[in-house]
This record gives sequence, C-alpha cells and structure tokens, in this order.
Amino acid sequence: MGAVRGILVVAVVLAVATILAGAAEGKVNGKAKGKYRALFNFGDSLADAGNLLANGVDFRLATAQLPYGQTFPGHPTGRCSDGRLVVDHLADEFGLPLLPPSKLKNSSFAHGANFAITGATALDTPYFEAKGLGAVVWNSGALLTQIQWFRDLKPFFCNSTKAECDEFYANSLFVVGEFGGNDYNAPLFAGKGLEEAYKFMPDVIQAISDGIEQLIAEGARELIVPGVMPTGCFPVYLNMLDEPADGYGPQSGCVRRYNTFSWVHNAHLKRMLEKLRPKHPNVRIIYGDYYTPVIQFMLQPEKFGFYKQLPRACCGAPGSVAKAAYNFNVTAKCGEAGATACDDPSTHWSWDGIHLTEAAYGHIARVGYKGGIGLSKA
Repeated sequence: MGAVRGILVVAVVLAVATILAGAAEGKVNGKAKGKYRALFNFGDSLADAGNLLANGVDFRLATAQLPYGQTFPGHPTGRCSDGRLVVDHLADEFGLPLLPPSKLKNSSFAHGANFAITGATALDTPYFEAKGLGAVVWNSGALLTQIQWFRDLKPFFCNSTKAECDEFYANSLFVVGEFGGNDYNAPLFAGKGLEEAYKFMPDVIQAISDGIEQLIAEGARELIVPGVMPTGCFPVYLNMLDEPADGYGPQSGCVRRYNTFSWVHNAHLKRMLEKLRPKHPNVRIIYGDYYTPVIQFMLQPEKFGFYKQLPRACCGAPGSVAKAAYNFNVTAKCGEAGATACDDPSTHWSWDGIHLTEAAYGHIARVGYKGGIGLSKA
C-alpha cells in the first residue's frame, strides 16, 4: 500500500501553460515579454516548484533527492523532474523570475506565485471519503484550497485600493491546472477501473469550473485552463495494465482505452469553457491542449530530439521481465534505492514514468509560445 500511495501523490498528466490566444481568432495575443506584471499558477505535481517540501513533508521524499533537479538547478527543489517545468519556461518567456512556491517563507511575490502542490486534486477530500477512497488519496491542496492560499497572499500582491488590485490582476496571467489526474488516480489505483473513473468526470469538470469562476471573481482576466495528457502513454500505467495485443497503438505503444478516457475528459473540459465564455465576455479563457504534444513525442520522437522507443522512463528501474522496457518499478521509483537515471535526460520525454523531463516541458512551452500546438479558444 505504501508504494501505491507514493504513486497517488503525483499526477499522470502534464501541468501546462502557454501564452494566450486571441479571444476571437485563436491567434497569439500581443502580450510579449515583459507585458505581464505577474503569473499565478495552480496545479499538482506537474507544476509543483517546491510547495510540498516547503509544507514540511519529510525530506526523505524521493523528489527531495537527486537525480531530481540534476539538470536544473543541479540539486533537488521539489520539482518532479530533472529540471524546469512548463511554468518555469513560461515565466522566462515573459521576462518574469521563476515563480516562488507560495509556501516558501521570506519569498518575494511581486511577480506572482506558484500554488501548485504534489497530490492536488480538483475535488476536495470529503468527496473521496464519501466514495470510500479516503484512505488511498492524498489531497495536499485541492483547487479551491489553492485559491484560498491565493487569497491569503493577496497583501503581498497588492495592498492598496481595490482599483489598483484589479489593475494588477487584469495584467496578470492565471494558469489553472492541469487538474483531474489525481482525481482519476484515486479509483484507478484502487483497482476500480475506468468505468468507475468515468463516473468522477462530471464532478471533476464542475470543480474546475467552480475554481475558474472564483478566480474571475477575484479579478483574473486572462486564464489558461490545460487539459490532461494521454494517460495511456505513461510508463506508470503501462507497467500496471495487462492489455490484449490490439489494445496498444501500433505506432505509439500507448494503451488506447486510457488515451480515449483522457480525450473524453478534455472534450468535456472544452465544452465547459465554451459555456463559461459568454458569461464573462471581458475575460479570456483559453484551453491548453497538451494531449497532442505527448502523442507527437511518441509518433515523431526524433523531431524533438528523443529516442524512438516504447514509452520509457529516463529515471527508474525495470519491473517484470515482460514490462522491463518501460523502466518503471513501483518498488524502486526514481529517487529511491535501486533506481538509476539515464545518461542524458534530454533524449527522453518521460522523466520518472509519471512526470516529464525538462526537455519535454521546454518543447511544449516553446511551441505554445510560438502559437503552435497547445493554443485553442475552443
């Protein structure tokens, strides 16, 4: 149970952020480097820059050990990667300093904060408890909890008139997610299967909608709401599942039905955003599509400088003989005894079988910034 619980604290889907598209035409807007005064990020382990560690979690946590952080900054920071995350690359694109974790004491929040924390869900803990999953989900900061953290830090962002605070938020970018990965992990890792996970979907989407509404009420005027990644491409799931031969994509090696599940979540998320926009005509709400990039990493790896291979974790250890190619072992995860890292993480898109490498995050951030994949009004 301890090993499974360790998996549950991380999301399988990528926390995303891109420059906003034009509200009417879906084009990249005119906000170039230096135009945003601040960046606010909410999410889970795909965007956690150190909140879990700053929150007082045991230093023996795997993400507090090398090789996490080996590429940047050369030591562990609490990021679940070898280096920078998408939000870090995004801050750099806008000429902003890397966002400090909101829980880090004595930090300057003049340019925003990162509220993401490992284990975060869209839904609150009582929801899982009511479904008998309270013992297997670790919710260290659900979406609405993170928004309360945002409210609590308001004096550090603006402490003058309401008009000045509104102006500050209006010139800031809010990245909401991704959320949903850990919500679905609860039934999936408890062995309840996709049928049960599908039942969670309407409530997950509603929780994300509620969070967006609350941020708009606080003054947010430009928001990116990322979708989830193709779950069936990640080694953590590939190691866990036994599929018939025709259950895998012939080129990608991903599990089709799990990718379909992720696609359905994203379709519902986009539909929800379409309903929100007319309610808030003066707010830009942009969907971040990062389902597509991981599929591209799998189908055209050489284009991004990655090895052509089955989905494989750079950092980990082989599991069973039949699934050794995925390099994921629940009893020897990255940062734990028995696990090792590949020589060059930049040749892999998957870092630890659950999260991505700095190289993968960098590709996604740069492509999104240039107005390619990942930008969508719908």
